[in-house]
Amino acid sequence: MFKGFLIFHFKRYLSTDKGFYDGLHRITGLYPGNEELYKLAFIHKSASLRLHDGMVINNERLEFLGDAILDAVVAEYLYIKFPDKHEGFLTQTRSKIVNGDYLGQLAIQLGLDRFIISHAHNYYSNKNILGDAFEALIGAIYLDHGYKAVKKFVFKQLLKKHIDLEQLLLTETNYKSRLIEWAQKDRKEITFQTDLKPTIGLTQEFVSFVCLDDKIIAQGKGFSKKEAEQNAACESLKNLSD
Repeated sequence: MFKGFLIFHFKRYLSTDKGFYDGLHRITGLYPGNEELYKLAFIHKSASLRLHDGMVINNERLEFLGDAILDAVVAEYLYIKFPDKHEGFLTQTRSKIVNGDYLGQLAIQLGLDRFIISHAHNYYSNKNILGDAFEALIGAIYLDHGYKAVKKFVFKQLLKKHIDLEQLLLTETNYKSRLIEWAQKDRKEITFQTDLKPTIGLTQEFVSFVCLDDKIIAQGKGFSKKEAEQNAACESLKNLSD
């Protein structure tokens, strides 16, 4: 414990941004090594930096890496915790944990939102920006400390302190699958038409229309194609139950 105390204060002394360093340590329980890597994790593409050689940098590459690592860590946790559950249950439960909206909520709970650098309008309403930053943080931890450190953070900081797994299991998030299953059961044809809306500024928004036997029954909006389709499917299920 004393060794950890010395490591923390030595690395903090070397840090150029002690508030950022302290915040990361509090949130992750880890000692950040490459501080610039973590700062990169919070730069949204709307606030991209352009280097002297013309290269544009933001958190998208770290997000890509973190997405894959988080999937693996959560899959391992669920595989161990639910030894008698089938593959379908494990897949659905993992998707509830790693979906963008839920990760956005976790980002706010952890306080990651105060680190985000974004020029997008009202990014608090755009869970994708928050969720992407969360995944980018996972990527940064992986590059800085390795897989075991990510596993420790996810297992001890998230799944034990911030994620109510029992409550999460009771929530329904995949409305699109439910709608498609309903249509197949009743031998009806369901299609989704999703387009990118014309927008002013850097924030993009999608709109999705659900057609039942070639008739539009609902629509939904979102900051990603997936989010728009899920919202449209949710509205469809509400309309069909009326």
